[in-house]
Amino acid sequence: MREFVAYEKLMGTVFSLGIVCENEKQANECLEMGVSEIKRIESLLSEYQMDTTTSRINQQISGKSLKVEEEVFHIIKRSQEITRLTEGCFDITASGLKKIYPFKNKRFEFPTQEVVEHALLNVGVHQLILNEHDLSVKKRNSNVYISFNAIGKGYASDRVKELWMSMGIRSGFVNASGDLCGFGTKVDGSYWKIGIADPDDKKKPLLFIPILNQAVATSGDYEEYFIYKGERYSHNINPKTGWPLKGVKSVSIVSPSAELSDALATAVYVMGVRDGMRFVNQLPHTHAIIIDKNNQIYFSKQLDYEACNF
Repeated sequence: MREFVAYEKLMGTVFSLGIVCENEKQANECLEMGVSEIKRIESLLSEYQMDTTTSRINQQISGKSLKVEEEVFHIIKRSQEITRLTEGCFDITASGLKKIYPFKNKRFEFPTQEVVEHALLNVGVHQLILNEHDLSVKKRNSNVYISFNAIGKGYASDRVKELWMSMGIRSGFVNASGDLCGFGTKVDGSYWKIGIADPDDKKKPLLFIPILNQAVATSGDYEEYFIYKGERYSHNINPKTGWPLKGVKSVSIVSPSAELSDALATAVYVMGVRDGMRFVNQLPHTHAIIIDKNNQIYFSKQLDYEACNF
């Protein structure tokens, strides 16, 4: 048995796809099909390409129904369910909030409370009306915009895993720039592992998490943050308040699903240390590692990890 790996820039990040296989031809075919599957999903979910389903939803006027692909319909439906589970801390309609922040300007100023409150009128999964009968989506407000940035890569990783397993592959991984979905074991029988990086130096791992039929996703301010009046803020926005997040540098979630880990990493990031840990510890087969602004590391219950020795 050998390990075969392919690298491709997709969905705005670098994916590495790997499988354990005896036959090189079969391995290459599987890897090519994995890459093609991610490209297909990107062609549906990307908000940056004008001809995707996401872009068509964002361009849709209020009150008008738009029929969408069955899988897109169900991603939206699952996203709404996660929003309810997290009491609004994960929300695919929160992308419009970033429009009110001049993150790319050297001189940063917060918007007024009035501007934030006005933007929040266009946020909330209740703004999306789903019709199961004809698989259509309707917006209550034309200014509602959706983004699958916090769930799309996880969904794509799960789909590739399912595709490979249907083809008889029993060991492999999909790594979306540090978010790992792994199944089976490595050639030597050991588990796949993912490093949890130091938020102040992403090339330096603080610890490793072994992965067996699980997925790990991390949300944080590794590169996207700014300092304002001595306080470190993330470019990520709290969908409940409309303000940038602070107090937490990194959240990593371990769960059986890459999609769920992806979404919950964002949600727990919004919740913060205390509420986030309380939430995760109530979920089955789900674990968390949170690093706060003081670089204190918090672990949820019954999490296996390997510390790095420097």
